[in-house]
Amino acid sequence: MDGVGSFGAGRAGSAFDPVAFVQQPQTILRILAWIFSMVVFGSIVNEGYVNIGSERLYCVFNKNNDACNYGVTVGVIAFLACIFFLVLDVKFQQISSIKDRKKAVMFEIGFSGFWTFMWFVSFCFLANQWSRTTPDELPLGQGADAARAAIAFSFFSIITWAGLTVRAVQKYLLGTDMSLFTTEHLDGNATIQPYSTGSGTETTDTYQSPPFTENLDSTAPYQVPIY
Repeated sequence: MDGVGSFGAGRAGSAFDPVAFVQQPQTILRILAWIFSMVVFGSIVNEGYVNIGSERLYCVFNKNNDACNYGVTVGVIAFLACIFFLVLDVKFQQISSIKDRKKAVMFEIGFSGFWTFMWFVSFCFLANQWSRTTPDELPLGQGADAARAAIAFSFFSIITWAGLTVRAVQKYLLGTDMSLFTTEHLDGNATIQPYSTGSGTETTDTYQSPPFTENLDSTAPYQVPIY
């Protein structure tokens, strides 16, 4: 993983480098996943429905509206999730608490892994319904290009989201660099330095008794000096 510190990020509060951020493999995969999701739901919304001899619109995938609805739903949620995680990646370095960073990484692992599965289902579902679609159902090949694009980019989305899952797991396994964070950072609190007084040298000398160690008996009677 690139970068040092807690879960692959640098020191909390350090300056953000947009050039280095864009060049990270995770950011590139995130942008690709964002583009692929737009292609999938955009293709289905724009050209995924045709009317055959009536005013009613049918889904190009074997007239199965569930196939079109599923593709659009998965694509839109993936589109919004990519934006959310891009913002989280930008703000991740500003999170000082190790516990909060760990929660964010675990959430990313869970969502990315689950959405990889959702894209796999989308690819299989759309490909299966498209294979059952006859040419008679699509006069002049209406919506054929959109259907093929949705299927192809559903497959590409499986790869990108699987890559994002792997990167998130690597980030989690990287763990924390405790040399950069003190115990107080576990709760998000800043380190408080103790106040120093004097020269900083600590003496271990004990209290010394006065040079006159004789104990005077205050109860003894006064004696008159003899000259």
